[in-house]
Amino acid sequence: MKVLVTGAAGFIGAHLCEALLARGDAVIALDNFNDYYTPARKRANVAQFRAHPRCILHDGDIRDSEAIQRLFAEHQPETVAHLAAYASVRYSIGRAELYADVNIVGSINLLEAARDHNVQNFVFASTSSVYGKTAQLPFIETEPCNRPLAPYPASKKAIEIIGYTYQNLHQLNFTALRFFSVYGPRGRPDMMPFMVTDRIVNGEEIVLFDAGQMKRDWTYIDDIIAGVMAALDRPLGYEIINLGRGEPVLMADFVEIIEALVGRKAILSTPPAPPSEPKINFANIDKARRLLGYQPQTAVADGLAKLWEWYQKEIMG
Repeated sequence: MKVLVTGAAGFIGAHLCEALLARGDAVIALDNFNDYYTPARKRANVAQFRAHPRCILHDGDIRDSEAIQRLFAEHQPETVAHLAAYASVRYSIGRAELYADVNIVGSINLLEAARDHNVQNFVFASTSSVYGKTAQLPFIETEPCNRPLAPYPASKKAIEIIGYTYQNLHQLNFTALRFFSVYGPRGRPDMMPFMVTDRIVNGEEIVLFDAGQMKRDWTYIDDIIAGVMAALDRPLGYEIINLGRGEPVLMADFVEIIEALVGRKAILSTPPAPPSEPKINFANIDKARRLLGYQPQTAVADGLAKLWEWYQKEIMG
C-alpha cells in the first residue's frame, strides 16, 4: 500500500512512518518543519527513515493547495493518514485564525486532492478535546460535541463534519480517530509527559492544575499507531472512533510515577484549572475494538518507563 502521511516529522507521524515501512508499505512523508517546537527535533525524527528506499520525504505545507495537488498527481497515494496540524488546546487560545488556516483550510486542500485522485481511504487525526466538558462518562462517539472549549478542538470538529460531506458527495472513505492523551518516546516537548519529566530532572517548577485532581486517559504511542494502521487498512465509509486506553489516571498519580522513575520530587504550582481544561477525559473504546480490532497493550507505568529510558538516552545523553 502507498500511504501519504502528513505531519510525518511529528511525534505520532514519525512513529507511523516507521511502522508502515517496517511492514512493507511505501510512504510519502510530508511535513513543513515549522517552528512550533524546535525543527531540530523534527529533523531527528525523520532521520530514522528519510533514506529508506520506500520513503519519499517532502518538505511542504498543506496550506499550499497547488503543491498538494502536484504531490497527489505525482505519487498517487492509495490512502492518506492526515496527522498534520497545529496542536495544543492552550496554545490555540487567541490564535483562532492560525488554527483555522492550518487545521481547516489545509485539511480541505488534502480532501480535495484525495477526491480528485481517487484515494481509497482518508484517516484523520482528531482529538479527545472535542468532547469538552461533557457529563457523559466514558466519552462515546455518539456525543454531539458541539461545545469545544478552544480553537484547537473546534478546528478538529470542523473537519470531522466536512469529512462526512466528502463521504456523502464523493464516496471518499473517511475515518476520524479521536486520540486520547498520547505519550511515549519522542513526545513533543510541549506535552505534559515530556514536560513533567524534563522539569523534574532540571529542578524546575511544574504547573499542576487543581493540585493534580484532574484525570487524563494516557495512551501509549504504540497502541495509537496500531489503531491508525488498522484504520488505514479498513475503509469504513464514514466513522468517528475513539483511540484511548479507557483507564483515566489522576494527574497527581501520573506525576508520582515520573518522580519515582527520575528519583526526584517535583516542584509544583497548583493553580485552578483554566476554562479550556476539562476535569477528565475518558475513552469508551468499544467501537475501536469492534471495527478495528483495537486492544491497547501498554499500561501507563510501563509506558512512562519507556519514555524515561528514551529521555535518558536522547536528552540527557
